[in-house]
Amino acid sequence: MDFSLIQRVFPFFVEAAFVTIEITALALVLGLVVAALAAAAKMSRQAPLRAIGTLYVSLFRGTPCLIQLFVLYFGGPQIGINLEPFTAGVIGLGLNIGAYMAESIRGALVAVDRGQIEAARTIGFSRFQTLRKVVLPQAARLMIRPLGVNTVALLKGSALVSTISVVELTYTAQRFIGSTYKPFEIFGIAALLYMAMVYAVARVVDLLDKRFAIA
Repeated sequence: MDFSLIQRVFPFFVEAAFVTIEITALALVLGLVVAALAAAAKMSRQAPLRAIGTLYVSLFRGTPCLIQLFVLYFGGPQIGINLEPFTAGVIGLGLNIGAYMAESIRGALVAVDRGQIEAARTIGFSRFQTLRKVVLPQAARLMIRPLGVNTVALLKGSALVSTISVVELTYTAQRFIGSTYKPFEIFGIAALLYMAMVYAVARVVDLLDKRFAIA
């Protein structure tokens, strides 16, 4: 174990880890927005909207995220879409994780007791009031754990953007291996930083789950 090498390169890995966190956070926000729209579309009474929502979820869950990134980044210029690697990575990861989160959101909404919805409508609540005051507060609690799992998957999956030259944690590790020929130490640092970030996310999810647990 070359500890002197670890000491020299560690600051570069910390900087790259912040890029990984930034990519994950932006992709998560995009994914949540897209997931909410897709879940609403799949639960819509309009057949065309349900078809669009189903197609989106099936397409992005049924194909590898790596292929989606390649199509977006390398295939985009063929149709006039030129994206920077960072932007392409955020969009690609966001659209991919959004398909999984859409099912989590839809499942949580469906899990709310139908009787409470009918009771709310009986006492005069509109559909919007029922959704805002009865359905969403309960569904939000049910979403915490599944969305937390998806966030961890997104964080680890962010390593894929290294294939389109985004200078994040995995890309930095690959670059240092080429100059140091010390894969054990280099990948060891990257693995420990990923573990630390995943642990932090898991702890936040645990705290939220306990804070808003349904009795």
